[in-house]
Amino acid sequence: MTTTPNDVQQIITIAQQAAAPVALEVGKYHVVRTADGFRPVDLTTPEHTGVPARKQGITTVRDATSFAAYFAKHADPDTEVYADADRLTVTAVLDAHTATSARWSGHRVALHLRKTESWAQWIEHDGRLMQQEQFAEFLEDHLAELLEPSAADMLEIAQSIQGATKVEWQNSTRLSSGQRQFTFVETVQAKAGQKGQLTVPEQFTIGLVPFEGSEGYRLTARFRYRLGRDGGLALGYKLERPGDILRTAFADVVTAIGTEIEQPIMNGTPAA
Repeated sequence: MTTTPNDVQQIITIAQQAAAPVALEVGKYHVVRTADGFRPVDLTTPEHTGVPARKQGITTVRDATSFAAYFAKHADPDTEVYADADRLTVTAVLDAHTATSARWSGHRVALHLRKTESWAQWIEHDGRLMQQEQFAEFLEDHLAELLEPSAADMLEIAQSIQGATKVEWQNSTRLSSGQRQFTFVETVQAKAGQKGQLTVPEQFTIGLVPFEGSEGYRLTARFRYRLGRDGGLALGYKLERPGDILRTAFADVVTAIGTEIEQPIMNGTPAA
């Protein structure tokens, strides 16, 4: 039987591949022979250990309590925390760089505050005049948020507005009590010429929770109205500085987080 050079090379290759690994550092590195020479094998990589090399990813939470819970589990003394009032977010870079060495900065928890439905609805109609019945229905749908006058008093006003839809509004007078009185004349045929009056407060107070999981805040709303040339009446309200309330609410959330952690909270956003 004749042995060719190719046969010899195949035998050598097989022998090299079958050679036992040479330990470089027990439990960490080995070197194995291959057809092309030697190849190091790192036994500490996720491929061999089944464990991720590092923590990474961004976890999004919706309230300060959840943020504090995740933070307590993963943070260390070099963790950095940023609050962005424009985006209504608080972000913690849990593996931020230390003073002497770089880290991945890829493991984060971010609080993204979500506005409540009631807040969104009051803001949506802020400064917009509505038809009588639409405005009355809005008040009825939001009785739970009406503080002063009481919800019962505001319900009575809403019902009075609904009951005076087929009328001709003639004038508006500001009373010494601060309320506003509207005068109307019935236009229903059976009551032609019968006059009536509707009195509403100049302003009222509502209680709103700006963010899911946050505290409630008081806002002042001033009545707005317009008497139309056709005898119609449009009603609405104007909230006093709701943006300030939103900023205060966000600042209170940041303060609540600050009481639960040792790291300072910086204004801004972390690097991408």
